[in-house]
Amino acid sequence: MNLLDVAITATLCAYCAAMIVGLARVLRGPRALDRVVAFDFVFTVALLGVLVLAIRYGSSTYFDAALLMAVFGFLGSAALGKFLLRGEVIE
Repeated sequence: MNLLDVAITATLCAYCAAMIVGLARVLRGPRALDRVVAFDFVFTVALLGVLVLAIRYGSSTYFDAALLMAVFGFLGSAALGKFLLRGEVIE
């Protein structure tokens, strides 16, 4: 097992711990805006996990999936934030 494999495994473990903490905030968040920020955090950490898996397996398919996750994550966060601020998404 070389140094890159150890680093990737440690990184994935750290990301899993961060996602557990973020999911706890999603479930416990006192307000809806706190939950939105926590969900965006969890989504970003999941995106980073996909990118680490892309490095581990050397597949460009993971990079394409990460790009789609980033686009849909941004659109979802923007729509949810607008809904929470104004009460509607489409004006």
